[in-house]
Amino acid sequence: MYDDFYVSERRSGKNVHCIYQALIVAISTRHADAVDIKFLVDGHPVWIALPHPAWVEYRKRTGNDLTDPLAIQIAGHYLKQTLETGMESGREIYALSVDETLAHLDAVRQEFAARR
Repeated sequence: MYDDFYVSERRSGKNVHCIYQALIVAISTRHADAVDIKFLVDGHPVWIALPHPAWVEYRKRTGNDLTDPLAIQIAGHYLKQTLETGMESGREIYALSVDETLAHLDAVRQEFAARR
C-alpha cells in the first residue's frame, strides 16, 4: 500500500513517486528514541520518525507487536497525507508523536480491512 505509491502534491499539483528505502533505529544514528523510516520522494530523501513509545503503547492497547512492515505503512500513510494536504514543508525529517503514530496505524488497519 504505502511502500511504493504515487500521490498528487497539493502545493504544485505534481504527481510524485514515493518509495520506501530504509528503516533505521534512530538511537544508533541520532541518539533519538525513535525509528526513522526513509522514503525517496521523486528521488529526494524524506525521513519519518516514529517514536519508540508508540510500540509500547500499541502493545499495551492490543497485546500485539507493531512490526517493521506495519511501521513502514504508518510512515507512508503519514507521508501521503502530508503531501496531499500541502503540509509538506520541504524538511528532510518529520517526527510524529505517539498519538499521531497510533492514529495513522488505525487508518492503515482500516484501509487494509476495507480492501479484504
